[in-house]
Amino acid sequence: MKENNIMPDSNLHQKWTVTTVIGLGLIGGSMALRLKELRLTNKVLGVDANEVHGRIALDSGIIDEYISMNEAVPRSQLIIIATPVNSIPDILNKILNESEQQVIVDMGSTKAGICHSVSGHGKRGRFVAAHPMWGTEFSGPLAATVESFSGKAAIICEAEKSDQDALQCAIHIFSALGMHILTMNPEEHDLHTAYVSHLAHITSFALANTVLEKEKEEKAIFELASAGFGSAVRLAKSNPDTWVPIFKENKEYLLDVLNEHMSQLRKFKSCLEKENWEYLHELITASNQIKKVLDKQIEVPFKAPEHLAI
Repeated sequence: MKENNIMPDSNLHQKWTVTTVIGLGLIGGSMALRLKELRLTNKVLGVDANEVHGRIALDSGIIDEYISMNEAVPRSQLIIIATPVNSIPDILNKILNESEQQVIVDMGSTKAGICHSVSGHGKRGRFVAAHPMWGTEFSGPLAATVESFSGKAAIICEAEKSDQDALQCAIHIFSALGMHILTMNPEEHDLHTAYVSHLAHITSFALANTVLEKEKEEKAIFELASAGFGSAVRLAKSNPDTWVPIFKENKEYLLDVLNEHMSQLRKFKSCLEKENWEYLHELITASNQIKKVLDKQIEVPFKAPEHLAI
């Protein structure tokens, strides 16, 4: 993993007349709103298989037109794919087959399968494999917000396989959003996200199911749940249509980290069974070390320069 090793071209003053966003949920909708807020595009065309989502995005001002992908692609200079990860390879290959010099950037939470799907494509250079590490537990176009992305990491995979102008386009976008940029290979990306993102979601889903199975009184959950419980199960509100494909794509790395997670749970269970309070104290003390990692301040070198807001 390399941090902050690619810089936006200081002479680059980009604005895309027409941008297409495919997938009008939390990420795609928020990206559309932010590009419009920063005035980096004149018009956003929206594409979504769910017509209800498309109409909501149009009525909410997230997009300017709701049209088909076949209509949108030839009219666009920039195409952002923000659909569930299992659908991205087919969409990406279709666009590459039909596109000319458009820049295509995906937002997928897994990268190896997506990158492999276009590894031999003649227009591979027009594609930038990216993952902005921001999200909430909410979904759909009404979850889209301008309060998004800033201060978070944007990961770019296989940067060396993207054309220089396409890569600079992605850098320009993410730096304008106030994100810091990391580069890594797709497998490294999927491994790290299994540890720090995907496991957290599985754990939250499992915790919610555990409580719902054991505590049959909804009122008791509502009345007694602390802020800590709410925080721990927040991710359990996430959309299964988004997360099942992610878990499927990242199965091998997730199984590995789940084995370790279950091993850790067994240690806590054993302490309780054997009343080994000293070891329990050691386990909790060891876990406190995560605070040092999370409290480290990462400098964000790319803030939206004034010249970006044209």
